[in-house]
Amino acid sequence: MYASGKYSSRGPALIPRMKTKHRIYYITLFSVVLLGLIATGMFQFWPHSIESTADWTLDKHTVHDAPLIRLPAGSPIPERGDLSCRMHTCFDVYRCGYNPKNKIKVYIYPLQRFVDELGVPISSTGLSREYNDMLSAICDSEFYTGDVTRACLFIPSIDLLNQNSLRVRETAQALAMLSRWDKGMNHLLFNMLPGGPPDYNTALDVPRDRALLAGGGFSTWTYRQGYDVSIPVYSPLSADLELPERQPGPRQYFILSSQTAIHREYRAELERLKQENGEALLLLDKCSNLSQGAASARKRCYKGQVYDYPQILQESSFCVVLRGARLGQAALSDVLQAGCVPVILADSYILPFSEVLDWKRASVVIPEEKLSDMYTILKSIPHRQVEEMQRQARWFWEAYFSSMKAIGLTTLQIINDRIYPYAARTYEQWNNPPVVKWASVNSPLFLPLIPPRAPGFTAVVLTYDRIESLFRVITEISKVPSLAKLVVVWNNQDKSPPEESLWPKMTVPLKVVRTKENKLSNRFFPFDEIETEAVLAIDDDIIMLTADELQFGYEYFNYLYTYKMPGDIKNWVDAHMNCEDIAMNFLVANITGKAPIKVTPRKKFKCPECTAIDGLSLDQTHMVERSECINKFASVFGTMPLKVVEHRADPVLYKDDFPEKLKSFPNIGSL
Repeated sequence: MYASGKYSSRGPALIPRMKTKHRIYYITLFSVVLLGLIATGMFQFWPHSIESTADWTLDKHTVHDAPLIRLPAGSPIPERGDLSCRMHTCFDVYRCGYNPKNKIKVYIYPLQRFVDELGVPISSTGLSREYNDMLSAICDSEFYTGDVTRACLFIPSIDLLNQNSLRVRETAQALAMLSRWDKGMNHLLFNMLPGGPPDYNTALDVPRDRALLAGGGFSTWTYRQGYDVSIPVYSPLSADLELPERQPGPRQYFILSSQTAIHREYRAELERLKQENGEALLLLDKCSNLSQGAASARKRCYKGQVYDYPQILQESSFCVVLRGARLGQAALSDVLQAGCVPVILADSYILPFSEVLDWKRASVVIPEEKLSDMYTILKSIPHRQVEEMQRQARWFWEAYFSSMKAIGLTTLQIINDRIYPYAARTYEQWNNPPVVKWASVNSPLFLPLIPPRAPGFTAVVLTYDRIESLFRVITEISKVPSLAKLVVVWNNQDKSPPEESLWPKMTVPLKVVRTKENKLSNRFFPFDEIETEAVLAIDDDIIMLTADELQFGYEYFNYLYTYKMPGDIKNWVDAHMNCEDIAMNFLVANITGKAPIKVTPRKKFKCPECTAIDGLSLDQTHMVERSECINKFASVFGTMPLKVVEHRADPVLYKDDFPEKLKSFPNIGSL
């Protein structure tokens, strides 16, 4: 206590007491510095931007409360639009960067009201309900970001869906005033009704620099392949009326035309078809005895008889979709919702989302000059195929056409797939309804999800009696690191396979399976000995492959070939002893929608044991039969699934002058 008291008594003598006003000053200064340090630390972990980061929201009062932006008369106007733009020339993919979810980030500009110097708005309608619904859906999606510095794609809150409501020049000036415009780089504009009278251009007339355009009326002349996105013209009739799904099958009418205001020449041709085919074709038009309005838009008439629209569309197998003043027609959406197969006659029209959707599965496209042959063309389509197209048409509507949300998010997913191609949706994911069982073949995605019992792949070698060649093949295959088992399919019922001691020595199991009949399809049978997910099917005379080439890639389709091959293709192959390889290519191309991959350089076929006596390929009828096979298989599949390919995959460094130990596949192309 004494020491404490002594220290306290000496303190004032060592530290002079501050005057009150100085003490207040230093305390205030210290507080400001402390708050500054705290704020600096917080902002290291807080999203920050020079622009507003508030989420994009809209309701009735915020439309009127949005900031008013006056456009000076001399405001800059963007360029008309670069038709040469592609993703690699007019889009900065580096802005998107890498993220674990492989999703682009989309920023929506805050709502603003643009007016000219006289205070006149740039749009006569402001923000439509449809555009509001789309922006709200994007805002609620995993694509959205409120932080402009993280954005890969920018969407203006300026409604461009209907060009008829826009002042073209002033709208372009408003776009150029956007804070991140930068010649339209990485900006996406949505437009469904382009052009205007009398020309009705097929793309938005608003100058837009390098911006991407999601347009509803593109032609082959205005569509920038792989850059723009063709979208449907939204149909309020389809959205406001819920049509129950109807089972595929025959309908009351074979062909139905329900569009109004179509060109008189097309109307005359349809009238002629009606006269020739009677009740099979129903030709509707606008009802002249009804007052104009919302009620009349839901009615169609034929000779005084009134039909409810779009309900009447469900009563026909095929529904005509003709070009009007614009290429894109809202009638397409109505037809799809009804599960009616659209018959599209609009030359040069880019169908909605055709970058990813296979419209051959859901529609029939006929040149306008062939309108007179429409009935004959449609009659040639098999009933089963019509049913599948009806089912696919309805599913296209549900997945991609049914709402502004579906249209907007599908557009973003297409752009996302371009930017992250390694994580893109597959053909099957875009085009296969999730629970539909197709009449021909099923996608491997629908097979039971059974994990493989062993890693690696199984090599299945089909042989008859070419022992020397067989041994060379399996010796080379045995060098492949991923080989798990080798199965030799002995297709000769009159001769026994060699004794076990004569076979080449190898480190993996070798199993010889003797077949009951000499069939080429035996090479694709899912033998119980196969315990791996991947299978290499190869003949005993394919000796030009190296171990590295075999290691490079393989896939599994034996189950589909044996049990799901459509029609009588497998029997045809077995009867003709030919074309099993073509059949497998048809099957794989039909399922995947993809062409084969050519790996490494072309090499001469080598088969020292092949002679004119035992070589099937040397028979004079061999190539003739293979041509017949292609025609036969195409007729069974109902289409030609084989794809032309101009791509070749070469493993990195395989041909470059590098030390062998640095190469993953040094022996590719060595033979």
